[in-house]
Amino acid sequence: MGVIIADEILQAARMTEDELRQELAVLLYQKEKLTLGQASRLAGLSRLRFQHLLASRRITVHYDVAEFEEDIKTLKEIA
Repeated sequence: MGVIIADEILQAARMTEDELRQELAVLLYQKEKLTLGQASRLAGLSRLRFQHLLASRRITVHYDVAEFEEDIKTLKEIA
């Protein structure tokens, strides 16, 4: 599903498309609607860069068992 945001909305908010995506990703992560991996993908950033963005805003990283298991699965696929 794609979402179209009118250019006039971006101009009114004084944001680029990338900035809006990052803001949305941070908000959804903070509300625990997205995992760290999902939010970083939405933001268009690596997990590490997204974690730096969160840290710059003093937002703690929540990391649960499901995310740990997802990371283990990813590591096994890489190896």
